[in-house]
Amino acid sequence: MLENAKKITVIGGGIWGQTLANLARLNHLAVRVWSRHTGEDLGAIIADTEVIISAVSIKGVVPTIEKLQQLQLNSRIIIVTATKGLEPITTRTPFHLWNQAFPANPLVVLSGPNLAKEINQGLPAATVVASYLQKAAILLQKLLSGESFRVYLNSDPLGTELGGTLKNVMAIASGVCDGLQLGTNAKSALLTRALPEIVRVGTCLGGCQETFFGLSGLGDLLATCNSPLSRNYQVGYQLALGLSLPEILAKLEGTAEGINTTEVLMRIAQEKNLYVPITCQVDRLLRGEISPQVAVYELMRRDLKAEFD
Repeated sequence: MLENAKKITVIGGGIWGQTLANLARLNHLAVRVWSRHTGEDLGAIIADTEVIISAVSIKGVVPTIEKLQQLQLNSRIIIVTATKGLEPITTRTPFHLWNQAFPANPLVVLSGPNLAKEINQGLPAATVVASYLQKAAILLQKLLSGESFRVYLNSDPLGTELGGTLKNVMAIASGVCDGLQLGTNAKSALLTRALPEIVRVGTCLGGCQETFFGLSGLGDLLATCNSPLSRNYQVGYQLALGLSLPEILAKLEGTAEGINTTEVLMRIAQEKNLYVPITCQVDRLLRGEISPQVAVYELMRRDLKAEFD
């Protein structure tokens, strides 16, 4: 099937987009990377492409979709969304937005514990490609798999996407935990309670429960909540050190999607009456309403309850 993919276009010139492009090049595929800063004609670039990988930030998804709609995209082109986040205005995931705009195109979600800098160093990593159209997911599996990058299949694109999105909120909380030097016991408790919160929200929004125990859920949670390479972890860590959010963002390399996700998720939780105690404290912290120490105190003083309730 590799010979059928004559050309891949990656939209998004950031580190994640470049990483995905490099993985495809390792399989000797023709790859072009386009971003709004290149000045190149996107229409000419995608003229004979068969796969478009969108690796833009969540705020760039709608503008990217609108640009492609103007180009009358061929319905045979496979669209891959590799964005983790919730659209601020509609509160929808990228999968929803792409599917609504291009219902005739095969749509694939790519998500997993994928720290780009480690992948670029050739360190082993795994990810998930998920689609309602199995052939499209299988093709992506073949295109991106390599000696140090293993790609798994999943038939739950929404759950796969939500796992990678919701864990960014927890990564901020995890960074706070480490920044305050609260120890291994506290970190373990936080991550263990973070997972059911992710499952609670994710299943309410349409994901399958088992998906959140896979690479794009638990796997991504463990990676992002334990690595200084994670931008969301860095936000929490530096907040715990006493820096303000504007100070942190001014020096941050790339986008910490968990900040926007926290805000949008709180709106969803209020609308659907979802219990999200960790997200609630992260939201108050990001808004400057409480200190990191108070956020921890509030989580510890919640009503006592059964572990599995």
